[in-house]
Amino acid sequence: MTELTVAALQLAFSNDIDTNIAHVSDLVREAAAKGAQVILPPELFEGEYFCRVEDEGLFAKAKPVSEHKAVLAMQALAAELGVSIPTSFFEADGPHHYNSLAMIGPDGKVMGVYRKSHIPDGPGYEEKFYFRPGNTGFKVWPGPAATLGVGICWDQWYPETARAMMLMGAEILFYPTAIGSEPHDADLDTSRLWRRAMVGHAVSNVVPVVAANRIGTEHGQHFYGHSFITDERGDLIAEFGADETGVLVATLDLDLVKRHRAAFGFFRDRRPDLYGRLAQDI
Repeated sequence: MTELTVAALQLAFSNDIDTNIAHVSDLVREAAAKGAQVILPPELFEGEYFCRVEDEGLFAKAKPVSEHKAVLAMQALAAELGVSIPTSFFEADGPHHYNSLAMIGPDGKVMGVYRKSHIPDGPGYEEKFYFRPGNTGFKVWPGPAATLGVGICWDQWYPETARAMMLMGAEILFYPTAIGSEPHDADLDTSRLWRRAMVGHAVSNVVPVVAANRIGTEHGQHFYGHSFITDERGDLIAEFGADETGVLVATLDLDLVKRHRAAFGFFRDRRPDLYGRLAQDI
């Protein structure tokens, strides 16, 4: 039996990057002590979710992958603990800016960078002001016992993201996120939709999904947590509510997952010859 133990972190953040890194590091250590081999912090854990407003001064927060404090700290921690840490960060690349993720392996090295493909733009989530659409394409990486696929927040609403990573060989999908209340509609609670979308990816691709979200209220915007880990059937095997700070840990039987995926036949019965419309503009 081939097993992999994964973890999702849930916590609140301030605008002090050093404090945030320290809090994430504490939870990474806790997860590693519980046996986790791949540990997922939330999206942009370096600070508060700054995309709620358009402020040109905030571009100064972006750094290259080789210089970013959050990436460097997680590299050192990954090497010390022998774990993999998909690390979200605000990336500067020359004149360009991206919402990016550094895949850090258990040796502490950056295996590669994924740049968020789908960029939202709406009240409280004005990311198009800050980020170019990613130019890396979707990415998967070899993990300690499985191939890992990672999408970033808004990517998780798109079934194409999950399916593309699966066709690239992903065996587990990870989604770091920063999502909560909708400033334009106080009655709109997307927490159930957010979870259902990712559970749907698990079911339709027969793949475990790990989702990590932040909590807390930042300048009137409330982030609703509900981080979770689901198995390949879409059953929740670990979950948080709206307010808990902590670590979710689950051990996955990858051989069983592989058998279930083959038995469902979803990839056997695909009809790419009929899907050309999916790649066309509306």
